[in-house]
Amino acid sequence: MSLIKLTIKGISYSQTQSGAYALVLSEMDGVRTLPIIIGSFEAQSIAIALEKEIRPPRPLTHDLFKTFSDRFSIKVTQVIIHKLVDGVFYSSLICERDGVEELIDTRTSDAIALAVRFQAPIFTYENILDKAGVYLKMDEELIIEEDLESDEIEFSLEDELDDNKNYTNISLEELNEQLNEAVENEDYELAAEIRDEISKRS
Repeated sequence: MSLIKLTIKGISYSQTQSGAYALVLSEMDGVRTLPIIIGSFEAQSIAIALEKEIRPPRPLTHDLFKTFSDRFSIKVTQVIIHKLVDGVFYSSLICERDGVEELIDTRTSDAIALAVRFQAPIFTYENILDKAGVYLKMDEELIIEEDLESDEIEFSLEDELDDNKNYTNISLEELNEQLNEAVENEDYELAAEIRDEISKRS
């Protein structure tokens, strides 16, 4: 059965499971999306890997795996979501070292977090998309994209942030100082909020 390449469409807070997030994958040459429920840690790890501007002062678990793999010349060449049982997705990492390929079983959320770091392609099979994929019309797709964009912002900010916080009276220099401090304190939600404010002024 042929493999279908997927891309990360977005991450949004799950409306059905408290404390969980929906990772939405989209087929490259089609209109189907594949929503996968993941935990908050994995969602944060994927979001940080996608945000090139935010660098944690200490490596996250997936960063450590990437550093370890690089040190021993192990490369993740692709991720395959190969099975769906009772709503649970099963995935494999295809790894290569010295021309020898190895297949490693992994949780899908971890696989995606590593795929982003290794810039490895993500694939699934047609029967999985047929079973769990969601078809979108063009107008629906635009609405979903707008919703995901809004949800991504919510994910970055989290509930602990003050919704009424206003940065208009803070200079760009002070914002950059606050950004550095937030990253040093590993407060990535606050860092994302400050970064967005800096981006608006650029």
